[in-house]
Amino acid sequence: MANSGFTRRRVMATAAAAASASVALPFMRGAHAAGRLSVGFWDHWVPGANDTARKLAEQWAEKEKVDLKLDFITSTGDKLRITTAAEAQAGSGHDVLAMSTWLPSSYADKLEPVDDVVAGLTKQYGEVGKTVEYLGKASGHWVAVPTSIGTQTKPPCGRIDLLKQHVGIDITQMYPVGKPADKELEGRWTWDFFQQAAEKCGKAGFPFGMPLGATSDAVDWVGAVFAAYGATLVDEKGEVTVKSDATRQVLEWFKKLVPSLPGDVFAWDDASNNKILVSGKSALIMNPPSAWAVAKRDAPQIAEQLWTFGPPSGPKGRYTPFLPYYWTVWKFSPNKAAAKSLLTHLLQRDSVEQLVTASQGYDIPPYEKLRDFKVWEEEAPPRGVNYNYPPRGEQIPSIAAAPAPPKIAVQIYTQATMTKMIAHCTQQGQSVDQAIAWAEDELEGFMRG
Repeated sequence: MANSGFTRRRVMATAAAAASASVALPFMRGAHAAGRLSVGFWDHWVPGANDTARKLAEQWAEKEKVDLKLDFITSTGDKLRITTAAEAQAGSGHDVLAMSTWLPSSYADKLEPVDDVVAGLTKQYGEVGKTVEYLGKASGHWVAVPTSIGTQTKPPCGRIDLLKQHVGIDITQMYPVGKPADKELEGRWTWDFFQQAAEKCGKAGFPFGMPLGATSDAVDWVGAVFAAYGATLVDEKGEVTVKSDATRQVLEWFKKLVPSLPGDVFAWDDASNNKILVSGKSALIMNPPSAWAVAKRDAPQIAEQLWTFGPPSGPKGRYTPFLPYYWTVWKFSPNKAAAKSLLTHLLQRDSVEQLVTASQGYDIPPYEKLRDFKVWEEEAPPRGVNYNYPPRGEQIPSIAAAPAPPKIAVQIYTQATMTKMIAHCTQQGQSVDQAIAWAEDELEGFMRG
């Protein structure tokens, strides 16, 4: 590190300077070449988003005289995950690598602590919330830097016209543009109301497109419902807690909901909910703005009637599915200080706004003071369609299977234990208690594994 042009003293001093300034570059320019840096970013699905990330990174490299190599690695076919596993095993590869949700905790022992970087960013731009911390920390230390690129939430995206006609609610009044949610209308927006609305729309021929298989979209929204009812499968201490009144209550709720959904939702993939909404055959799904973006291109008459808005509330709060992305630095990196410098630069307000705008508002900054960019207000049609996409107000960003220890939670998540419980008591003729007993056995198996 001493030969790289970035010393630890320099990193700490200039990071502190960035945190104390309202607008500041993270590090002073080096007087001599600062070595090489290899970076693996997530390959963004939004056209042009990678170009902005490349431009910002190369501007930093030119100022700091770093020989920068950038790769954009697709998550299609699990290529980014496979790359991560291969580099961890080999002990060589990129200095910086993008990782989603559960991966930082899985590779925590091989990642450089980044407490200094995150401390500076949160001092500037506010806290990141419990879910981001839960996934980005290990043994009390940050092992990953929360980033906007790839971070998404999955709130409801509904048809303005159909919900007004068949349910009698105006979602644009409940969640307006540029204003907080209407407290009276939002107060009525509960999961019980959601179930009643799903029944009405289903009878009208426009069922809610809510997947219930073993895919991410299914697990994410179901996890938010479980959290809203206070139903946890395993607690933070690793104790199995699935056998509870809260779990019974939420499974009884699903027994009422499922008959109103399309008959094949247990076999849906992550594209199925998008397709049913864009085709005009559904009144509501829960997803990022990707479905709206496709409708804008392929079915503009549908896009004009779409609106993104906050999730329903349950007895324990208004939880929204949240999937954070991170940037990590491998311990084997020979240029850790330069890596931290780049990440700090890319997470300054001006950089983040450029990145979020390039993503057409798909990416969500995890830092609370960076969610006021104009892009969400200005996207159209209709204007402001995605204003309520970032979590605001009383919404609680969450991930399914929390607060179980991540090594257990990731198994609950990837094995889709929650949606399988629903299948047991709605499709396979079992009682709620039998479904819970099945889950207990599954969870005990995860513990032994």
